[in-house]
Amino acid sequence: MQVLEQVGAFYAGEPVVLVWDGLSAHRSRDMRAWAAGQDWLTLERLPAYVPELNPVELLWSAIKTRELANLAGDRLADVADTVERGIRRVSSDEQLPWSFLAHTGLTIHIQPPQN
Repeated sequence: MQVLEQVGAFYAGEPVVLVWDGLSAHRSRDMRAWAAGQDWLTLERLPAYVPELNPVELLWSAIKTRELANLAGDRLADVADTVERGIRRVSSDEQLPWSFLAHTGLTIHIQPPQN
């Protein structure tokens, strides 16, 4: 929950849609209760394990086949820095992140704010 609280603070009340897989920790009673009290947060759940519907799996695949290929970091920080570089590479391309979503066949429907 701490990470999600940081996300909420970062977006300062802006609406956030979080797509989650079916990990049991994501469905815990405490997490459900906390999320229900967050008016800025919308949770969209995927089935328990369906990697072909999870665009993050495609992000990991893109990073593993390029930045992480043959990496043998001496420290966890080396791996984390390399992953961050990969995420920046993917994020800098206007089309690539959206292609991960398109590959899943899923869409995002943004609803206009209710006044």
